[in-house]
Amino acid sequence: MSNSNAATSSDLGALPEWDLSDLYGAMDAPEIDADLKQAAASVDALNRAYAGKLDALDGDGLAQAIRDYEQIDETLSRLMSYAQLVYAGNVTDPEIGRFYQGIGERVNAVSTDLLFFTLELNRLPEEALEALYEQSGALASYRPWIRDQRVMRPFQLSDDLEKLLHEKSVAGRSAWTRLFDETLASLRFPFRGEMLTNTQILDNLSSGDGDARREAAASLGSVLAENGRTFAFITNTLAKDKDIEDRWRGFERPVSARNLANHVEDEVVDALSSAVRGAYPTLSHRYYRLKAKWMGVEKLDYWDRLAPPPEDDDRLVPWDQAEKTVLQAYGRFSPDLAAIGRRFFEGGWIDAPARPGKASGAFAHPTVPSAHPFLLLNYQGKTRDVMTLAHELGHGVHQVLAGSQGHLMAHTPLTLAETASVFGEMLTFQGMLAETEDPVRRRAMLASKIEDMLNTVVRQIAFFEFERRVHDARKDGELSVESLCDIWMAVSEESLGDAFRFDEHYRHYWMYIPHFIHSPFYVYAYAFGDCLVNSLYSLYEEAESGFAEKYLDMLRAGGTLRHRELLAPFGLDATDPAFWNKGLGVLSRFIDRLEESI
Repeated sequence: MSNSNAATSSDLGALPEWDLSDLYGAMDAPEIDADLKQAAASVDALNRAYAGKLDALDGDGLAQAIRDYEQIDETLSRLMSYAQLVYAGNVTDPEIGRFYQGIGERVNAVSTDLLFFTLELNRLPEEALEALYEQSGALASYRPWIRDQRVMRPFQLSDDLEKLLHEKSVAGRSAWTRLFDETLASLRFPFRGEMLTNTQILDNLSSGDGDARREAAASLGSVLAENGRTFAFITNTLAKDKDIEDRWRGFERPVSARNLANHVEDEVVDALSSAVRGAYPTLSHRYYRLKAKWMGVEKLDYWDRLAPPPEDDDRLVPWDQAEKTVLQAYGRFSPDLAAIGRRFFEGGWIDAPARPGKASGAFAHPTVPSAHPFLLLNYQGKTRDVMTLAHELGHGVHQVLAGSQGHLMAHTPLTLAETASVFGEMLTFQGMLAETEDPVRRRAMLASKIEDMLNTVVRQIAFFEFERRVHDARKDGELSVESLCDIWMAVSEESLGDAFRFDEHYRHYWMYIPHFIHSPFYVYAYAFGDCLVNSLYSLYEEAESGFAEKYLDMLRAGGTLRHRELLAPFGLDATDPAFWNKGLGVLSRFIDRLEESI
């Protein structure tokens, strides 16, 4: 890689690669075929035993039926988790692609026959369920999962239509998502005599070399533009697909289905978005004007948005130091938290190297409670990479703790899924800041943290606004590449402010953002999590004792509690508009501190 600050493997030390054998030993492992066949047989038995008969079961009988369903669903989830992780390791390998598609099709076929169970469960009258809860403690233990299934009752279609939508997804949304992933992974970006991957060219946008940032920005934009028709077609197709399904189900707004899945009201998300957008002038606009002044220019070029602060030494952080930094930060907060985190490093649960063909970015995959989560990183030794490690490890620890709820109730809604990850980042940042005595380096660290928070809050709400405008506009017909670029520029200029100069290349940057394709309207969860964590961390700093225990209890709850119930022990309420301003105030005060030091 030709980044002047690029890391080599010797600079970073030994980077771990994950060992997926806790799921399956290899793509041709006999256990895969055996599990698929066993799942199919179990679904067949479940149909014979319960199809059309759920309303005749007593409480204990329904609880047993749910246990049978849970066991099958966990097996299918284990199969898909393995296929997804293998695929993420190299999305350009045709053989892996065929394996991933094949597993997806076979799991889809089995799960289609399983679909009757939740559809029939949702048709049970509420009063009948209440009576069954009273007579069966075993069934009452599943109450949170049943509650979450039944939120879709008003939007549920006929059984045949639900089965059709589910079965066709493998040749619909899933196929278009795979096309996006493989197209993006196969692109190569010319840069100083080399052809770089998406991850590598993006890494150059945070280089300490201004010329490198400018050249990388132009290369990224040019290659994306050359593929604009493909990315636009994928975006249009998926937006139309969503619009059709939303209309059939009766959702009035494109975001409503996501909010329902997150168990959060439309009004709460609207309040979050409005609060952040209203704070653009005092947050991002103010900071980037300050950064321009700091860098000695009247305006920043857009490729300088991620430029390191002028006084940043941009030293590389070897992997073993990153591991130590994050685990120590976790340990100062809670030894139990650090102990769980250490298992990821010792157990082969992390895949860290950036390599050709590997999925870009980073994620934590929960897999199934009977196994454990896995983390994917593209670690290149920058301070931001250390923060990414802290972030994804937070997800992983959360997933381990929530696993005690069992397969059906371990999943955390997106509104709270980012809590542990962002909190882990904050712990790591505060730990690194406390150990840094040099005022120049402290100022650089503070600036870097502000930029990360702006990326998490302002940038993600701008992404959310981009999605909202795209999905609304798509109702009136297919959007051209230029129309999509115009929407992108409008939300970028609104969110980043007048401190930036943009050019033609930047117009195409929406094309590489996977969340728009993988999980429509996911992005607001980052801002939700950041504002929540800012409020939580303020309470932690003021707390005398007991905070860590309440925090771990919140993570252990998994999907059993809604946001109101989870936040109540901390005296926080996301339905109160002041809640969002409280969280945004932490970021504003960080900018105040930086402004005073320059």
